[in-house]
Amino acid sequence: MPALKPVLIVLHQEHSTPGRVGRLLQARGHALDIRKPRYGDPLPQTMRGHAGAVIFGGPMGANDTDDFIKTEIDWIGTCLKEDAPFLGICLGAQMMAKHLGARVYTHGEGRAEVGYYRLDQTPAGRCHADEAGFTWPETVYQWHRDGFDCPSGAQCLATGGDFPVQAIRAGSKVYGIQFHPEVTPAMMCRWSIRGHERTLMPGAQLRHLHLEGWYQYDPAIRAWLDGFLDHWLKQPAEADLSLS
Repeated sequence: MPALKPVLIVLHQEHSTPGRVGRLLQARGHALDIRKPRYGDPLPQTMRGHAGAVIFGGPMGANDTDDFIKTEIDWIGTCLKEDAPFLGICLGAQMMAKHLGARVYTHGEGRAEVGYYRLDQTPAGRCHADEAGFTWPETVYQWHRDGFDCPSGAQCLATGGDFPVQAIRAGSKVYGIQFHPEVTPAMMCRWSIRGHERTLMPGAQLRHLHLEGWYQYDPAIRAWLDGFLDHWLKQPAEADLSLS
């Protein structure tokens, strides 16, 4: 069997890792091509050498004026043009929505989602999950204070409370999600210590609730991620290329 193509991993902080998403991609035989445009790493001109791309989160915002933010937002068009598998997580999803012309915004009352929150499927989300072979979790781990609208031509697959759009699909393998399925207990501890002030924002949950929620909610999140990655990494001939 020929070697599988690597997956492009875009990170935004010096010590960031792809967490569980990275480990599960490697377990499926994919090398990780980790790049950090914030620190000068270039992004590929084509996705032909990669099995897919994942842009992860970070403390910055899609509306920031830094050059690397604009570069990443513009580069998402490469994946869309080539119909390459793309997954935007939190900031990555907000960048994707902005690329597609949707609004990215902070909550009008300064609220944040930091901790575990309910996730509700839309009819389109239920239909797609049935076709793709995965089950959405009912509660997910969040760490954000920005949200985004569903772009024109995309599907909203899941909704939430303070930030109604939680998951979108904009192509056969192009997804954006607000929640963090990649998080591990070590990452959760690091985020909630270094970003302690985020846990004190309106709507956020205190740190001890994050750790308690891991044991209660993470098995369903892990099961969803396994099923989602299997669908996301299918070869084009096997994939459902419709947006039904």
